[in-house]
Amino acid sequence: MKNLDVPIESFNISDLKIGDVVTLSGNVLTARDQAHKKILEEGSPYDLKGAAIFHAGPIIKNTGSKNDPDYKMIAIGPTTSMRMNPYQSDVIDMGVKIVIGKGGMDESVKEALIKNNAVYLVATGGCAALYVDAIKDIESVEWLDLGIPEAIWNLKVESFGPLIVAMDSHGNSLFK
Repeated sequence: MKNLDVPIESFNISDLKIGDVVTLSGNVLTARDQAHKKILEEGSPYDLKGAAIFHAGPIIKNTGSKNDPDYKMIAIGPTTSMRMNPYQSDVIDMGVKIVIGKGGMDESVKEALIKNNAVYLVATGGCAALYVDAIKDIESVEWLDLGIPEAIWNLKVESFGPLIVAMDSHGNSLFK
């Protein structure tokens, strides 16, 4: 198992092969289809260079007030990545090095992973409680107007995983 620091700055993503198991430490951004669409329309509120994007709709509780929120992560699991196929290649082109989700992604994403030396990792469904234990802090949130599941959550994580390399930067895929 390899632990990768995100954003990816010095690690050579091309060293990862399908079937490798990794964990992530650093920052992970959640983004589903509406957030991907808005990133392409308006630009990202976060620097995507070396970023990890998790296709997830977290369950989050505000234990503070509307004017002074205090967000607590209850659960976070992967959502079906194929919904992001129309947007994902262009978002990867913006500097993303790691995409995390469940299920496969299409040929356009495979080509974007090769072109940008990036990978697609699968998170195991049913591990929402395990994954939430690796989240050390919710650093910020953007686009709450999209709703809690669709907003972009900037999460500080430590040993987030296990995650399996399902599509590598060489064009290999566990789904083929």
